[in-house]
Amino acid sequence: MINELLLMGSVVFIYGMALLGYKLFGKTGLYCLSAAATILANIEVVLLINAFGMEQTLGNVLFAVTFLITDILSECEGKKAANKAVLTGVFASVFFLLLSQSWLLYTPSPNDGMMDSVSAVFSNTPRMIISSLVVYAISQLFDVWLYHKWWKLTESKTGDKRRFLWLRNNASTLISQIINTALFTLFAFWGTYDVSTLIAIFCSSYVIYVFTSLLDTPVVYLARKIHDKKAV
Repeated sequence: MINELLLMGSVVFIYGMALLGYKLFGKTGLYCLSAAATILANIEVVLLINAFGMEQTLGNVLFAVTFLITDILSECEGKKAANKAVLTGVFASVFFLLLSQSWLLYTPSPNDGMMDSVSAVFSNTPRMIISSLVVYAISQLFDVWLYHKWWKLTESKTGDKRRFLWLRNNASTLISQIINTALFTLFAFWGTYDVSTLIAIFCSSYVIYVFTSLLDTPVVYLARKIHDKKAV
């Protein structure tokens, strides 16, 4: 049960930090968290764990928060701000990829005891980061686009711009996550694991994303309340 408790605690902590970051620093707080989450998720994603009876990558929750961030920004700050968060994440990933690979070019001191461990972690990350970079950009930009399409549809049907936040939040994220999960599983793990493991990773990742997507809806409502109070 320890893995399950840690995962649930991570969701609460990370989503709570997104809300706190928005409350304290507005858009800037979410941009910073988006950059940090994409970098850390690219490290975590190389780790496989078993939780809730499924094999899954550890980076799922951090990738999920990036969708929460773009949904908050779409709802409260507009499409341009949401797309800027996506580009911030892409920039952070490129920076991290180039910098982390440069570490491996150094000749370690005879007294060094860490280079082998660093190499073991970061020699594997280029494929992961490049895969996530491409998939992240595709799925996130699609998510922002779809969020606003759903918003236009619900507004045209009801005449109320604020209604059906839960629908545009979940409908855009759940569809986008199918694209995100399928493409990343193929690009990052094809040839590394057998087909049955790939299917298990895809299914478990998407189940986690369904759970985290439904859980982030109250957070988006709270973020909108924070925005409304600041606007008064």
